[in-house]
Amino acid sequence: MKLLTIDTSTTTCSVALTDDTRLLAEFLFDCDKILSRQLLKNIDGVLKGAGLGVDLLDGIAVAVGPGSFTGLRVGAATVKGLALASNKPVVGFSSLAMLALNLPWAAYQVCPMLDARKKEVYTALYRCGELPAVLSNDCVMPPADFLDGITEKTIFVGSGALKYRDLITAKLGEMAVFAPAHCHQPRASAGALLAQYAFTHGEVVPASALNPVYIRPSEAEMAKMVRSK
Repeated sequence: MKLLTIDTSTTTCSVALTDDTRLLAEFLFDCDKILSRQLLKNIDGVLKGAGLGVDLLDGIAVAVGPGSFTGLRVGAATVKGLALASNKPVVGFSSLAMLALNLPWAAYQVCPMLDARKKEVYTALYRCGELPAVLSNDCVMPPADFLDGITEKTIFVGSGALKYRDLITAKLGEMAVFAPAHCHQPRASAGALLAQYAFTHGEVVPASALNPVYIRPSEAEMAKMVRSK
């Protein structure tokens, strides 16, 4: 199964092209204010590098969140456009599960953490084998509150883990283990494993129904709620 997988959930975005479990091409790049243009350019580069066109894909996948509101919107909109134009099936997957998969077959439970700003993190707990098993659902909260519920040795990974490393160490001591430096960036190639599972288990969604999962309201939505009180 040839899949194009996209991740725009953080400031490091990536595009991967896979054929079953074989990685054909992957490109990581820093996002900026013209993400949509960069993303399309890099999708085109990955496909051309592998000698494939969108018409030869079996499906398209994207990380739907949580993460950067702008990034997630661009990623979802891009995949919708590609899928509708090519009539390809689509799936979405958790950006935190994708990040956890940077540590397959880890000896301890894995806690992916993304900086959510406002002194909060997007986080969850997984037991990672070939695929991640959910121990605690994706959520957003102050890191100290989430750490209060951790009672066993845990591997921390992601931008939130790096930002709050001192707090994590202070609260958990030797129960806290930190992933190697190269593991902290989400990778679309890891998301491709989640996507392939979703496709083979019938979790395809209509392109029109593919939407980001923000977990918390956007600034505009919060302002609207305040005005309505």
